[in-house]
Amino acid sequence: MSGAPDGSRVRALRGATTLEVDERDHLIERTQELIEAMFERNALAEDDLISIVFTATGDLHSAFPAEAAREAGITHVPLLCARELDIDGSIPRCVRLLVHAYTPRSVADLRHVYLHGASQLRTDLPE
Repeated sequence: MSGAPDGSRVRALRGATTLEVDERDHLIERTQELIEAMFERNALAEDDLISIVFTATGDLHSAFPAEAAREAGITHVPLLCARELDIDGSIPRCVRLLVHAYTPRSVADLRHVYLHGASQLRTDLPE
């Protein structure tokens, strides 16, 4: 697999956050916080992005998580929202994302981001 001329490769980054309540402003705020942390921890810019896939648990109805990205200025990247599987015992009011991006970072140097109640999904990762 060859990378871009600048040494970048296509990588995938995962993240998640939870909401206290299903309200549009709260969903937008928490999703933007997650995106901002993902960008900051991985030195990403919009030009690095290929796509973002968002999922939301079945108890979230107030807004599409992709709206948060659009409102934050991510306007030239394909975004997709989907429903998370409804599994017994899963975390309620959870938004997850999968970011595909070009980055010179190795797989070991990627920083996946799990905020608020979603931190329990990946206790093996540093904060």
